[in-house]
Amino acid sequence: MDVAELAERVAALEARLAALEAREAPAPAAGATEAPEPTERAHGGDFWALEGLKSRLRDTAPDGGVLFTGAVRLPTDERYEWQYGQALEALLDADWALTAESLAALGHPVRLRLLRAVLAGRRTAGELAELPETGTTGQIYHHLRQLAAAGWLTSAGRGQWQVPPVRVVPLLVAVTAARP
Repeated sequence: MDVAELAERVAALEARLAALEAREAPAPAAGATEAPEPTERAHGGDFWALEGLKSRLRDTAPDGGVLFTGAVRLPTDERYEWQYGQALEALLDADWALTAESLAALGHPVRLRLLRAVLAGRRTAGELAELPETGTTGQIYHHLRQLAAAGWLTSAGRGQWQVPPVRVVPLLVAVTAARP
């Protein structure tokens, strides 16, 4: 197992643990009213996720942190739920140069087009070659290899490609964050 695979597995385990911890809400104190359902919180205030993050980090990371999360159902009917958080201190202390290859792989319009198509259900190079403005089959394979090397794609066997489950929501977050 290489370092990238190990990092993906650790990230997936962290996300699963965080999801399990989020489900374990303490029982209300005597005389207290129950907390509203998540849909009510979503409509009751614009910053319900932010307030939850600040509350959670108050004692352990007083300078704050970053959280990204998502629950999506793709056009292929695949469903993914994922969240990841990091304290500010850990983010600022990390070596950001280690993210350059991953970010660079997303920095090409054809690669983004290919990723969007894979999420939508086009899984083979042949299906991807039918897309407009993606280039020749050789160019498509070049882009697929770049995305795979950066961890944004994996081979699903028999010429099929997929975005690894632990990268679906982060990919959508990266695209969302980069929008003008």
